[in-house]
Amino acid sequence: MTAHPQPDAARPAANRHRPRIRMVAVSAAAVLMAGASIAVSLHAQASIPPVPSGWTQIFGDDFSGNGLNGGNWRVIQGTQYAPTSPTQFGTGEVETSTPAAVSVANGAMSITARGQGTGGWTAARVETNREDFQPPAGGKLRVEARLKLPEAPNGQSAGYWPAFWMLGAPYRGNWWNWPTVGEFDIMESVNGANRTWQTQHCGWLPPQPNVCNEKSGVGNNGPGGCTPACTKSFHRYTLDWSRADQSATYYVDGRQVWRTTRGVNIPANAWDAGFMGHGFIIILNIAMGGEMPCNTLGCLNGATTGGGHLDADYVVAYTGGANAPPPPLGPGDGGSTSPTPTPSTCGPLVSQGRPTTSSALEVGNYGPQNAVDGNPGTRWSSAWSDPQWMQVDLGSVQPITRVKLNWEVAYASAYQIQVSNNPNGPWTVALDNPFGAGGIEDLAVKATGRYVRMYGTQRATGYGYSLWEFEVYGGCGTGSPTATPTGTPTGTPTTAPPTGGTGHYPAWAPNVAYHIGDRVSYAGLDYQCQQAHTSIVSWEPPNTPALWIKL
Repeated sequence: MTAHPQPDAARPAANRHRPRIRMVAVSAAAVLMAGASIAVSLHAQASIPPVPSGWTQIFGDDFSGNGLNGGNWRVIQGTQYAPTSPTQFGTGEVETSTPAAVSVANGAMSITARGQGTGGWTAARVETNREDFQPPAGGKLRVEARLKLPEAPNGQSAGYWPAFWMLGAPYRGNWWNWPTVGEFDIMESVNGANRTWQTQHCGWLPPQPNVCNEKSGVGNNGPGGCTPACTKSFHRYTLDWSRADQSATYYVDGRQVWRTTRGVNIPANAWDAGFMGHGFIIILNIAMGGEMPCNTLGCLNGATTGGGHLDADYVVAYTGGANAPPPPLGPGDGGSTSPTPTPSTCGPLVSQGRPTTSSALEVGNYGPQNAVDGNPGTRWSSAWSDPQWMQVDLGSVQPITRVKLNWEVAYASAYQIQVSNNPNGPWTVALDNPFGAGGIEDLAVKATGRYVRMYGTQRATGYGYSLWEFEVYGGCGTGSPTATPTGTPTGTPTTAPPTGGTGHYPAWAPNVAYHIGDRVSYAGLDYQCQQAHTSIVSWEPPNTPALWIKL
């Protein structure tokens, strides 16, 4: 569980020792009283999926009985692990953890938050008894849970803080060695939002060298959510931790959302201290209040209502070799995770070089004209607040079939594409995206208008909104179609692709129409498509990071 400081505010001063509370082994009887009236979604599978190829199952619980398996789990009791450990779990959260907040029924385990307003809350932290979860030498560990996230029945969810995470086992009995012992936050969310965070904690707290940005950690700033919403349906949250290349890769429904690597975004000494030489504990919990809700989407308040529950369909762990494949796409019930259809590519680019306007700028030389100049090295950057916008004047009312956003690191986690026939509105929402993912977002849009704007409602980082390019495409048949994406990907071209992928997916090939989410193999490595395109020689996956991400 991660404490996230306000983007534009000082980091909390108090040292944050994350894990907290006295550990109590649980029996099945201890959790049956937790509220059998909780209705768990019928989409709970009540069984762990078949073991994927290349992996070996080492732990699993599908919660198919009538109580929590005390051989697998313990429920923490109280507000700290021991009298000498950090109080309030070290994060400022206010609930008391109790076995009475845990129930098992209908093929799922539920942790329910009970209380009202800012005090008197109960919930639970459920931890594995095992402390030895780690990859084998030269191999990988996968830890996955299929979860439905909590939301108050009346929607008043401010302060809810569910998490699925792993903590370095040396914390047990010491209580004061966080974050040095390491932590993987596979899923965190707050306030019932359709948004999840993935974060890694390591290193040392100030005044020692704060190499892992603690207490915030090294994370993705909550780039997006789920389809359907994370609180409305079950979704898969996965960590693949590799000792082969010393990396940790995080997935939501098989879609990569974050990755850390020793010596790249985590210093080698902090990685070695936190993620080498000891095992980890798996934890599921709901916290109420505390640092992360307050410093992101809002504190626990007088309107917050109890009754929200974190539902776990299953928790499973596997080990595999260095080349064990990534998780499959999908939430685990055959559903789709694609937020929008693949956009048409036949319409012409109609926004390049057109007049632009925007809300407040970060600085004067980051004007909106930079986002329509066809140069991926110049950008528009807004003021550091919400909401912000930029718009382009197409010169006449015309059909719009596609909008492509090429984000700088400061992207929108929620935004709208709006259209109007007048520069000052009224505006019509052509597309509403509450779970922006950053990078290049290629969007199918069906609208008509002269003015098109990106209206950002929620920043993903502490900065503003920043676009390298804002591309609007007209209707098919309205002009000469573009044969290839604008802003040709850069990289050192190869003279010819290999004849086979030798990975886990079909081999990449030229002259193939690839869509967002497609997976291929190239030179023994696996890649996932980030932007719809038709491949050509010189656009091989390792040469075009704008198009492909390595799995």
